[in-house]
Amino acid sequence: MSQWTFLTNHAQVLLCIARKNDSTAREIASEVGITERAVQRIVRDLSDAGYISHSRDGRQNHYQIHAERPMRHPAQQGFAVRELLDLLST
Repeated sequence: MSQWTFLTNHAQVLLCIARKNDSTAREIASEVGITERAVQRIVRDLSDAGYISHSRDGRQNHYQIHAERPMRHPAQQGFAVRELLDLLST
């Protein structure tokens, strides 16, 4: 049986951050089922693309999602990330 999912790891990481904006890479990795290094790469991708920003308070990161940013795939043209988060956060 193939092991595929409906949402990419990028979407899963974004959802974890939306649920708890001070999650650690370890917490996100555990929830998504990927390595901490993969989480760090995805967080960097999301940050570089302007979907999230973060600040540090000691050893703790605090993430902010920029939910007004548009979805990236042409099939979702005209939709903001907020709409995905709203749909999956209910």
